[in-house]
Amino acid sequence: MDSENYLIENLKEIVSNLPELPGVYQYFNSEGKIIYVGKAKNLRKRVSSYFSKVHENRKTSILVKKISNIRFIVVDTEEDALLLENNLIKKYQPRYNVLLKDDKSFPWICIKNEPFPRVFFTRNVIRDGSQYFGPYTSVPMVRTLLDVTKRLYPIRNCSLNLSDLNLAREKYQVCLEYQIGNCKGPCESLQTEEEYNEGIVQIKDILKGNLTSVLVHLKAKMDHLAAEYKFEEAELFKNKIAVLEHYKSKSTIVSSSISNIDVFSLEEDENYAYVNFLRVVDGAIIQAHTLEIKKRLEESKEELLSLGIIEIRQKFFLNSKEIILPFSIGIQLKDVKMTIPQIGDKRKLLELSERNVKFYKLEKNKQLSLRTPQNRTDRVLGQMQKDLRLSELPRRIECFDNSNMQGAQPVAACVVFIDGKPAKREYRHFNVKTVEGPNDFASMEEIIFRRYHRVINENGQLPQLIIIDGGKGQLTSAMLTLEKLQLRGVIAVIGIAKRLEEIIYPDDPIPMYLDKNSETLRVIQYLRNEAHRFGITFHRNKRSKEFIINELSIIPGIGEKTIELLMKRFKSVSRLRLATPKEIILEIGESRARKIIEHLK
Repeated sequence: MDSENYLIENLKEIVSNLPELPGVYQYFNSEGKIIYVGKAKNLRKRVSSYFSKVHENRKTSILVKKISNIRFIVVDTEEDALLLENNLIKKYQPRYNVLLKDDKSFPWICIKNEPFPRVFFTRNVIRDGSQYFGPYTSVPMVRTLLDVTKRLYPIRNCSLNLSDLNLAREKYQVCLEYQIGNCKGPCESLQTEEEYNEGIVQIKDILKGNLTSVLVHLKAKMDHLAAEYKFEEAELFKNKIAVLEHYKSKSTIVSSSISNIDVFSLEEDENYAYVNFLRVVDGAIIQAHTLEIKKRLEESKEELLSLGIIEIRQKFFLNSKEIILPFSIGIQLKDVKMTIPQIGDKRKLLELSERNVKFYKLEKNKQLSLRTPQNRTDRVLGQMQKDLRLSELPRRIECFDNSNMQGAQPVAACVVFIDGKPAKREYRHFNVKTVEGPNDFASMEEIIFRRYHRVINENGQLPQLIIIDGGKGQLTSAMLTLEKLQLRGVIAVIGIAKRLEEIIYPDDPIPMYLDKNSETLRVIQYLRNEAHRFGITFHRNKRSKEFIINELSIIPGIGEKTIELLMKRFKSVSRLRLATPKEIILEIGESRARKIIEHLK
C-alpha cells in the first residue's frame, strides 16, 4: 500500500472512531502543524462531511488534501465547543480559519486596588486585584467618563502610598490639586476612607451604566440636606445631579423598559464579515463596537455570527442575560435568552445595529478604494456591467450629443471615458455636413457613421458601451447606422432621456430606472453632462467665429486671412474692441488696422 492510500485509510479510521458528541476538532498537515480548528455539535458527522463530498470552494478542497492527522477534544455543551474553538483559533491562528481582525489594544478605566483607589485611563490590564471597566472603542468616551466622575467625586490623582502607617506618620502634605478643589486631601487625613470609598462605589455604578441608581442616591442626599436646612451642601449635590443628567442626555436613549441587553448584527461580503455589537443599560446605549472577521472557507453566516458573539463577549466581559440577534445561530448559550425581534423597541435596536454595521462596511470599502484606486475602478465598472446587463466590463465608453441653435449650425460632440474617467484627448466634435435644418435623428445617423467608419478604417479601438443622449428616436437612428457598419450586437448601446433619467434599450419598449444614488447612474450622468458641455462650447465658439467673420468681412480691404489672424489673436469682436491700436497694428499692420479701428468706432 503506497503512502497516500495509507494516509486516506488512516484518516477514515480516525473519523469512524470519532464520538457523536459536541467538541472541537483539529486538522494537522504533514509537518504536524495545525491548519484548521472547528467546532461541532456531533464530531463524527461534522468531520466525515469533509471527506464524503466534492467541495465547490477551492480553498476547502485544498484544505482536505493537506490533512494528515485529526485530533479532537470532547466538551459538555455546544457553547463550550464554541468557546474552546475561539480560544484555539486565537492561540494557533490556523491558516484556513477565519482571522479576527481586532488585535489592537483597547482603552480601559482602572480603579486601582489600593487604599484611597485612583481612577485612571490605561491600555494595559494587570491582574493585581484592580477593577477594570471596558474595553472602550472610543478614547473620547473614556475621557468624557473620567471628566464626569472627576466633577462628581473629587478623587486623588497622585501615586502616593496612603497606607494607615504612612498616614499615621503624617508623611505627606496636600498639593495644588487640594488647593483648587480637585481633591479633598486624604493624604493629610482631611477626608476619611469611608467617605472616599462611598464616591468610588458611585463611580463604579456610573461606569457600569447604572446611572439611575446613582441619580436616586444623589437626590436622596440632596433632599436630606435640604430638610436639615443645609442649603449650601444641598446645592453641591444639585450640581452633581445636573452634571450626571447632562451626561445621560448625551447617551442614545432607546427605551427605559430595556435594560442589560446586548445586540448583535452581521454584514458580509466576499472576503470579510462584520459583527456589530451594542450594549444597552437602563434604556441607553453605553457601548458600541464592530468586529471584523477575515473569511477563509465556506463559513456560514450562523458560524460567523456565533464566533463574533463569543469573541466580543469574552473581550468585553459581557454577562447580559438577553441578547438580540437577526437570526438563529443554532446554539444556545448558558443562562442567556436569545431574542429575534419582529416588532417594537427591540426590533428598532436591531435595525440600529444593522445600520451601524452597514455603514462600517461601506466606510471600510471606501477607505480600501482610496488606497487602491484600481480596485475602486474595477468595482464601479463591475457594478455598471451588472446594472446595465452588459456582457463585458465597459472600460471604454463613448457618449454622443447633438447641438444646434434653432436648426442653424448643427454640431455634435463625442466624449470618451476610459476606466470610468474622462479621456479628454480622445474627445471629438463634428460639424454636421449632410443634414439641412433641425433634424436630430438624421444628424445622429451621420455622426455615428462618420465616427465608427473612421475607427474601423484606421483599426482604432471600439468602445464596449455607447451612450446616446436622447430618447428612442436618436437611439433608433444610431442603431440603424451601426447595423450598416455591421457593429450591431458588437457594441452595447443605451440611450438616456433627460426628463426622468430613463435608461433606454434598443429592443426593449420598457425603460429602466436606476436608483438615483447609484454609482452607475452617476457615471452615466457625468458622461451625458460632459458631452453636453463639450458640444455647447464648440457650438458657441463656432457661432462666435461666424459672427466675427460676418461683421469684419463687410469692411473694405479686409479679407479672410486678415480675419483669421485677428480671430487667432483676439478670439472675439468684444476682445478686439478692448484691444489697443498698437496690439492690432502688431498683428495685421498699420494700414489694415486703421480700417478695423475706424469700423469698430
